[in-house]
Amino acid sequence: MGIEISAQYVKELRGITGAGMMDCKKALQEASGDIDKAIESLRQKGLASASKKSGRRTAEGLIESYIHAGSKIGVMVEINCETDFVARRPEFQELTKNIAMQIAASPQVEYVDKESIPNDIIEREKTIESGKDDICNKPENVQIQIVKGRVEKRLNELSLMDQAFIRNTDITIRDLVNEKIALIGENIQIRRFVRFLLGEGLEKVNPNFSEEVASMIKS
Repeated sequence: MGIEISAQYVKELRGITGAGMMDCKKALQEASGDIDKAIESLRQKGLASASKKSGRRTAEGLIESYIHAGSKIGVMVEINCETDFVARRPEFQELTKNIAMQIAASPQVEYVDKESIPNDIIEREKTIESGKDDICNKPENVQIQIVKGRVEKRLNELSLMDQAFIRNTDITIRDLVNEKIALIGENIQIRRFVRFLLGEGLEKVNPNFSEEVASMIKS
């Protein structure tokens, strides 16, 4: 069994390399916590290149659609890469299909990532959490920490990139995308998506057929 590695240490390595969280954790465990050895290991495996590619222009890619069984949930998502050649690769096409399915399975998700969440939404969540009865009698510094933690959790729920991948819950969608960046060698960006739910926003009426027939007879 590998040594215990703190989440902060994993986050630090990820910030340096751009590799996925699970890859960083595994590399640190294999290197007995030595961050330099972990960086070297990730580079050898080709997993430390995602951050270097993150600034590259992405103007190619695919628009993927997914209709769930029963045709009551539908998704369209645009995922960009750098070249049309990569857009045609099966690995990229598999990624787009997996992400479309992920969106269909994540009804709480509204934004690509936390950076895309408008500030007014964040402030609203802070107001909601600050007004909850279960923290009103706690010291102010404790309230601040509780609200911060709850808001962060809520923002994670709204962010597609922070969702656990439905086919491998040990990684997030961000980790999945970074793995494909390392594999394919191009920048990949989820640009936008829309999720359709049949009848969403419409009032559903259960018709009373006897009343309907009576009305037709009277007219």
